[in-house]
Amino acid sequence: MDSIHIAGIRAYGYIGFLPEEKVLGQWFEVDLTLGVDLTRAGETDNLEDTLDYRDAIARTKSLIQQSKFALIERLAAAIAESLLELEKIQQVRVKLTKPAAPIPDFGGKIAVEIERSRKQG
Repeated sequence: MDSIHIAGIRAYGYIGFLPEEKVLGQWFEVDLTLGVDLTRAGETDNLEDTLDYRDAIARTKSLIQQSKFALIERLAAAIAESLLELEKIQQVRVKLTKPAAPIPDFGGKIAVEIERSRKQG
């Protein structure tokens, strides 16, 4: 399957298990791999024949900014579900990173990665 990769979507949100995450918020980063048939767009050079990825970016940022989930796993799933509503996307991989995890003596990043496909039928 063909794919469109979008890396480095950043937005501020209030997702987290700890009370301070829900009040203070934090930055999140998302990388997307969108499974799309690009055959027609490769032939026609028309935007109408491909995915306008501006919509995917806007949906992702909006979910980060407006959601109030406890787990980043739930946010990643919500992003995938929303993107699969777009007609041209058949499959999506979402990598969601929490760059500043509030864990004592840990300066690294936490990320989850999920892959979902459009249900057939």
